[in-house]
Amino acid sequence: MELLLIRHGQSEADLLEVHEGRADFPLTELGKVQAKKMAKYVREKFPPDFILSSPLKRADCTAQILQEEIGCEIQFYDDLMEFNNGILAGLSKKEASIKYPLPKGGRPAHIPIQDGESELQFRYRAERILHKILFDYQDYQRVAIVSHGGLISNFIKAFLNQPSRDFAFATGDTGIHLLELREDFRIVRFMNKQEHLLS
Repeated sequence: MELLLIRHGQSEADLLEVHEGRADFPLTELGKVQAKKMAKYVREKFPPDFILSSPLKRADCTAQILQEEIGCEIQFYDDLMEFNNGILAGLSKKEASIKYPLPKGGRPAHIPIQDGESELQFRYRAERILHKILFDYQDYQRVAIVSHGGLISNFIKAFLNQPSRDFAFATGDTGIHLLELREDFRIVRFMNKQEHLLS
């Protein structure tokens, strides 16, 4: 079984210098172009049998563009949404640094942000959706998962059985990772592929 992890295209929040997270901004026009290039590339190189997606607008639109290109079924899961950043969602980064400064040494992993979730809760959510996908979609050869940078990073850590803190896996706009599960052997085929944006 192969898991094709795909980050959404550029969103309006990327241009506004705000905390995105659960703030539900749509794709920019550039983001739609990026998604179309990604979809064409995926159809030619790694066509999935099924698409799973976060329901947030930026991921939803990216997934719908992919579905139009591929023609397979699509399913949305709340567990694929980005980090629940609570009171910071949609707030300008400048205002957030004044109103809600990080505690000295950073926020402890077990303490949730106000009205949001903790790092540990976020990681557990990634673990939960990984196990659900591996169980519920095991009969598919390749499943595409359209999500967000933070969730994708935690998903890869969960896939590799790595700790939740101290490092991250970066993903650019419409970046693609390909993971493979062969019985109990886990393989990373490639990470953050963005060559489709060069065309």
